[in-house]
Order: sequence, then structure tokens, then C-alpha cells
Amino acid sequence: MAHSSTFCLILTLLINCNLHVNGCYTSITSFGDSLADTGNMKLMSMKSDNALPHFVFPPYGETFFHEPTGRCSNGRLIIDFIAESLGLPLITPSQAINTTFNVTGLGQGVNYAVAGATALDPSFHIARGVYVKTNASLGVQLGWFKESLSPTVSVNKRLIGCSLILMGEIGGNDYNHALESGKSIDEVEGYVPFVIKAIISAINELIDLGAETLVIPGNLPIGCSATYLTMFYGSNKVKYDNATGCITQLNKFAEYHNEQLKMELNKIREVHPEVTIIYADYYNAAMQVFLSPHKYGFTNGALKACCGGGGPFNYNSSVACSEPLSTSCAEPDTYFNWDGLHLTEAAYKFIFKSLFEGSYTTPQFRSVCPTSRLRSVGGLSSSI
Repeated sequence: MAHSSTFCLILTLLINCNLHVNGCYTSITSFGDSLADTGNMKLMSMKSDNALPHFVFPPYGETFFHEPTGRCSNGRLIIDFIAESLGLPLITPSQAINTTFNVTGLGQGVNYAVAGATALDPSFHIARGVYVKTNASLGVQLGWFKESLSPTVSVNKRLIGCSLILMGEIGGNDYNHALESGKSIDEVEGYVPFVIKAIISAINELIDLGAETLVIPGNLPIGCSATYLTMFYGSNKVKYDNATGCITQLNKFAEYHNEQLKMELNKIREVHPEVTIIYADYYNAAMQVFLSPHKYGFTNGALKACCGGGGPFNYNSSVACSEPLSTSCAEPDTYFNWDGLHLTEAAYKFIFKSLFEGSYTTPQFRSVCPTSRLRSVGGLSSSI
């Protein structure tokens, strides 16, 4: 980013920070993977000689944007609903900054999340024989963020203190890439301490830079993912939860990650009581639907993908959503799962409402940013 652009961004944020005392946030800074990427991987691919990823083609984006935006869904993501609820524009992907500078947009947040990103650097995975799809790990994203900062520490602290920091979701791909490479669940469980350490290290670095409020999501119940349900379909090596149809061991794995993360977040709270550390319980927010999909309007269930290459869960690793042989459902709002690994806009809205308007954050977000200050998000009618 040019120095003049950085100066404009800082100046705009400092002006907007005057509103921060009113209770909420005037910008969002996001890190993460495909659950939060609003276009970075698309832009990175367009700037390189690499083939464009499948999610930059229809029917991705069809529900809200009416065209693909680089989001791995048919519409908005959780970060989009957060921005809308705070009265902010949708957050600008960091890769768009060099080509399109918009003071108003950048002054209200930047998104560094990249589809396929891992918490750990690729060297960790390469050493274990695991292929990593993108070199945009959490450390790399944090480096991009620091490059945009002012050389003046006090300015940075004011700037970052105004922002709601979204730390992910991140870490899921560290496990996904390994499991897809044939690693056993037991072996991948050994990755958890390293993944948690990387996340905590980034949080501490952001606090040192001036972060005052951070939202840190846990892992989703990956045992309910159409990707893994297809991968293990017909295997006698896994057991299923009778209440949901999900793979028990994978969900216990996700819960183990989440418990370890929560323990480390408590340690940060003890060291930095002046910082608001919000744990976002993606697992149990989503589990409501896996237990009772029809109750929440997902009449086509929670396990089968809306868009995919066929099979019992409409997922085929060889036929991605958007490819000619794939099929897409007519009513994506009645599905929880979009393409096997990612969720529909309706699902993300449901999880957003459970987290930011409900009780699935610790502490509850509405106690930090009162519900009366949140704007209702438009579109879709699922309720909690």
C-alpha cells in the first residue's frame, strides 16, 4: 500500500474512532480462511498464473450478490452479517487495496482471510507429507496487516483499539488438509497444541499492537460435514451419533480443539483483564441445527450439500460445485450445507444470530455491544 493511502486510512480511522466510545465498533479487522474470505483468494488467483478456484464461478454468490464474489457460499458469510449489524459496509478484502483505494471502505475495516489458509506455516505440514493449498497462513496474514500500520506506536494503538478483531475461523484447514491426505484422526489430534499455540501467539501480538476486543471462533462440528460423511461413507472404522447422523470421533476432535482453545483464552484474560476476549462457540451454535434442522427452517436437512457432484450427501471430491457435472438445489435457504465443506447463507445467518444476538459467545457479545445498538440484518427469515 502506498504511504499516502496508509495515511488516509489511518486518518479516517482516527476520525471514526470518536464513535467508539458510544459502545460498539467503527471498523472490523478479520483474519481467517474460507469461512471469512470475502474475495482475497479470488483476487490472488487473478493476479497469478494459477487456475481460478471453482468458487469464483456460478452458482456461488447467487442468492445475495447474484454473482460470484470469491465467497465460498451462495451468499453472505458471518463477517458480512456482523458488518451489517454494526452499520458498516461489507469489509474490503486486503488484496483489493493495491488496486482500488476507497477511504470510506478501508476506514471501516480490512479482511485478510484467505480460502484454504492454515494457522500453521506450510513448513509444518510439508514436514509431515501434507500438501497445503495456499501460502497465506495466519502468520502471513498478520504480516500483511502489520505492513499497513503507521510507524507511530500510539497511532496504531488508537487505530487497532477502535476495531473489532475477528480471529478466524482459523485452524480448521490444518486438520482438513491432513485428514484429506490420509492422516488418521488420532495422528491429526497431535496437531492441536501447535494450532492453538499459533492462534494464541497471533492474539497476543495483536494485543501488544493495541487490540481491545477480539472474537475468536472455535471449530465447527466437522463430523457433520458432507465432505467427511462422504469420505468415511461405508467405512466400519467410524461410529455415528444417532441423534444427528454425524461422525462421533470427528466431533469429539473438534470439541477437543475448542476446549484447548478456551483454556488458553482464559489465560489471556487473566494476563490482560483490560482486553475483551470473546469466544465464539461455532460448534454448539451449529449443533442446534444438526439436532433439529426442520425446527429452524432447514427442511432439506443439515447434512446433504445443496450444490455438489452427487452421492448420498451430494458431495464428490472430483466434481466441485460450479463444475458442469455438479447440480445445485433450487432452494438453498432450506439447506444448511452449501458445497460439502462450506455452509449456505441461511446457515451463516443462523450462526451469526446465535452468536451475536444470542447466547453462544463468552462473554455474550450483546453485553459488550448492546443489542439495541445492533441493526437487524436483512434477508432470510430463519429464527433462533
